Amino acid sequence: MLARNSELDGALSSVQQLEDRFNKRFGYPWVFLNEVPFTDEFKEKMSAIISGPVSFGLIPHDHWFQPDWIDEDKATSGREHLIKDGVIYGVRHSYRNMCRFNSGFFYRHQLVQKYKWYWRVEPNVNFLCDTDFDPFLFMEENDKLYGFTVSLYEWPQTVPTLWDAVKEFIDIHPEYLAPNNSMKFLSDNGGNTYNMCHFWSNFEIANLEFWRGEAYSKFFDHLESKGGFYYERWGDAPVHSIGAALFARKDQIHFFDDIGYQHPPFAHCPRSAEVRRDKNCTCSQFGSFDYNAYSCLRKWEQVVRS
Repeated sequence: MLARNSELDGALSSVQQLEDRFNKRFGYPWVFLNEVPFTDEFKEKMSAIISGPVSFGLIPHDHWFQPDWIDEDKATSGREHLIKDGVIYGVRHSYRNMCRFNSGFFYRHQLVQKYKWYWRVEPNVNFLCDTDFDPFLFMEENDKLYGFTVSLYEWPQTVPTLWDAVKEFIDIHPEYLAPNNSMKFLSDNGGNTYNMCHFWSNFEIANLEFWRGEAYSKFFDHLESKGGFYYERWGDAPVHSIGAALFARKDQIHFFDDIGYQHPPFAHCPRSAEVRRDKNCTCSQFGSFDYNAYSCLRKWEQVVRS
């Protein structure tokens, strides 16, 4: 979890739910990261509700703050343009720092280095069903690399040149494209343009070694060189999604239908009534985002079937 000291209450809520719904059965370790040191209050209250090991880490300065080589006049102009368009987080440096960190640095942190798998959790989210199986073991045993619960469209104003950078990278390194990849999830015309579909990365269960691998590492370095995290507002969700869809096989990406999850305003609730009953879900299909007009799940299911 990436969290601020001011987010203690929301972080405690998310952690308590996931402990109750899942981790009290398994005792997996938690890692908390922050760009400033965690307060004693944060560490004490969080440690008190966690069943397994817990560690608190400081993010290195170069991994969080805007690089010196970014043209601040150009970045300011980009933020002003997004503000005029009414784009959420259009003005915030901190949001861009977070997106860049989650795109290319969290898996390099000293406290995360020893792990192969992670479940990303954010403050103020809700876990709506019991998870009585081990999703890490499921991923490991079934050769999966990336798991999600919600997929949706990105705001086009935030990524106007992202796909150009992606195509440039593919042209330079076609060898990194996985056989049987998920390009059809990202593009409706064979890769010419980006359709804005992505996996919502505030929930991810994924393999850290995939991000640390050669293909994604060079991909991130290429994106980083363009400055789009600051000149525009490239999110880690489209960046991760594009990386997973292109550099992993489509059968290595998994939709966790049986994990109920809510990041306001959107939620996923298991589709099976039997699953909802057996897993003590506190949600219904009526409120699930799965087949909302803004959801990309139908497109993902078409990719899986193709």
